[in-house]
Amino acid sequence: MRVQKAICSGFFRNAARKHPHDGYRTLIDQQVVYLHPSSTLFNRQPEWLVYHELVLTTKEYMREVTTIDPRWLVEFAPAFYRVADPTRLSRQKKQQKLEPLYNRYEEPNAWRISRAFRRR
Repeated sequence: MRVQKAICSGFFRNAARKHPHDGYRTLIDQQVVYLHPSSTLFNRQPEWLVYHELVLTTKEYMREVTTIDPRWLVEFAPAFYRVADPTRLSRQKKQQKLEPLYNRYEEPNAWRISRAFRRR
């Protein structure tokens, strides 16, 4: 678990949550991404994870992933995430529980690892 926490503390921007209907959604921008079929977690499909890189083929795949506890995101990146206030959220957002606090002055795709999206 200590290794997972260390990975989460370094890759907190690359967090994703399982979507009930289609793959995963990144926490930053709700982008649809999928676990790469070669991943050892492919058959498990964990609820929360962080990834190292996105690879664009027929779909945008997450590679080098590990499961996380969503509370770690708030613990390791309090300037980036906070526990959401359930009284002021939509029904969909209430289920997410975490709210990203990314820097709006940065290039919108600057944080992405996938080269295809950084160039746009």
